[in-house]
Formats: sequence, structure tokens, C-alpha cells
Amino acid sequence: MVEFALPKNSRVQQGKVWPMPKGTNIREFKIYRWTPDDGQNPRLDTYYVDMDACGPMVLDALIKIKNEQDPTLTFRRSCREGICGSCAMNIDGTNTLACLKSCGDVKGAVKIYPLPHMPVVKDLVPDLTRFYAQHKSIEPWLKTTTPEPQAEWRQSHEDRALLDGLYECILCACCSTSCPSYWWNGDRYLGPAILLQAYRWLIDSRDEATGERLDNLEDPFRLYRCHTIMNCAKACPKGLSPARAIAEIKKMMVERKV
Repeated sequence: MVEFALPKNSRVQQGKVWPMPKGTNIREFKIYRWTPDDGQNPRLDTYYVDMDACGPMVLDALIKIKNEQDPTLTFRRSCREGICGSCAMNIDGTNTLACLKSCGDVKGAVKIYPLPHMPVVKDLVPDLTRFYAQHKSIEPWLKTTTPEPQAEWRQSHEDRALLDGLYECILCACCSTSCPSYWWNGDRYLGPAILLQAYRWLIDSRDEATGERLDNLEDPFRLYRCHTIMNCAKACPKGLSPARAIAEIKKMMVERKV
């Protein structure tokens, strides 16, 4: 019988339990910790926070823990407005933004991990190098062959409305790292976030490189690994639907061959 097991250095172990502060509204936080400097296994450290002296969001608790208990805790701070996407992490089993996730929405201990199936730089900081390289590969800028106008590229209200639900993507990678196809084929499959951005440029009426962009996506892995399980739509903190954008790209692929 075949047995599968994680590598020895990938097994999450019980970490340090930090002292509990005084107070009547104490919340428990279990936070993933790992550093490349000591060669040790990742661990879950346990912290306790007095929520009467802390903001309501998970990011508030992380900042309080770092400032008052453990300055070695590493995470990406953000704009705190859900706009930059820097504080993306896995909270209570769901990819989301720490600045938008309320501690009150979590029952029991608040468990915090980095985005799944991505290399970890340290603690809650994932390595998004490949993710950003994939975004660059779709050439996310306006491509035209006609002479540039003196003022600006004009667009009708109707054409501009088509971009709603696409341009709002903040590239936090919550959707892509919730997609099993991206976990298994992340080196070749572009993933929900990048394909959402690709569709945004495909349907921009000002862009004149639609055929070239579709050619760039015509690949068994770059586009067609999506199985429409909708994890991406559920995880998106902005309420967008990458799965719908991917389906529309597939329709465009068919229509140009008919």
C-alpha cells in the first residue's frame, strides 16, 4: 500500500504559547511561524489578545501582537482599506485580507496561515514572484497600432461599463491560491487572477491587440485548467468572479474559429 507523507521539514508543529494578558474579552490567535534562517520546521505559535484594547480586524490584532508581544512576527502591512491587497492570508480556512476580516466573524481560536501552496519568505509572507511574472506575461497595458490621439483614447459609456467587475482586481492572489488547478499546475496555468486581468484587456474597446492576446492564451495549460469550481469567486475579497471571466475568454476562443 502506498503511503504519502509531508517532508520532515514541512510538518507544522506546536510552537510557543505566549502569556495571556489580563482582561475579560480575550481572544486566542494561532499563527503560522517559519523562518529560513534556523532550518526548523514550521510551527503554530499561540497568542492571546485583549480585544477591548484592540481594533476589530485581524490586521489590528496582528499589529498589536507584533508591537506588544512578539516583534519577530512577520507579515505585510497594508493600506488597511482593502485596496492594496498586501495583507492577503489564510484566516479561518479562507483566503482573505486581514484588514477586511473581522475577528468577530471567527468562532473559537483565530487561525492564521500564509496563502496556501505558495513558497513562504517568512511567517505570513508568501513569495509572489511567479504570480507577478505571470501578470507581466499577459502584457497588462493598452496596445494599439493607430496613432496616439492628442487628448486621450475615447470610449463610450457602454464600452466602459463592460470593465466593471474587472478593473477592481487588486492582485492580492486570494483567488489564485484557492484554486486547486493553480496549486497543481501553477508553473503553467495562469490562474484566476491573471486570467481575470487578461479578460479585462481583451474586452477593452480601446485595445487593438485582441487576436494577439488570444494567441498568447491559446494553450492547454495557460487557460484550460479551469474547471469552474468557483473557489476563486468565493475567496475574492472584492466580490469579483474570475470564473466568469475565464468562461468568457473560452467563448472568445471558440467564436474566432467559427
